[in-house]
Amino acid sequence: MRVCGVELTGSDAVVCLLNLDQGHFSLPDSKVRKLSLKKNHTRADLQEFQVSFVAFLTEHNVNRVAIKERMPKGKFAGGAISFKLEAAIQLMTGADVGVVLLPPALIKSTLSSNPLPVPFADTGLKIFQETAFTAAYVGHMAK
Repeated sequence: MRVCGVELTGSDAVVCLLNLDQGHFSLPDSKVRKLSLKKNHTRADLQEFQVSFVAFLTEHNVNRVAIKERMPKGKFAGGAISFKLEAAIQLMTGADVGVVLLPPALIKSTLSSNPLPVPFADTGLKIFQETAFTAAYVGHMAK
């Protein structure tokens, strides 16, 4: 099973692919680290983002998308644009992929009971992909 972990920040969807095969995790090769929404945020721009996201998922044979949920209020509240991106991902057509939102409490409890099998520094991923990597891992573990 292949999961795409996603962290939504501003106009970007930071992505990380994580594969689980016969109990072993691997990081599939991908040059794409993030997908961005154009600055105008029009309906056409959102549709273009959605098409790009579906193409990315299809190209990499992704089975599930795991998105780190953002809070609607408070200190760590997500911005309006990131909620548009989330909706575009949840409503995508053209890919037979399940989408799951991961609340921070679920991420914390899953990592507590199933710690990451490898330190993030040893993955070879970019530092800004750490949250997406964690989301992909929790997306595998919290079924």
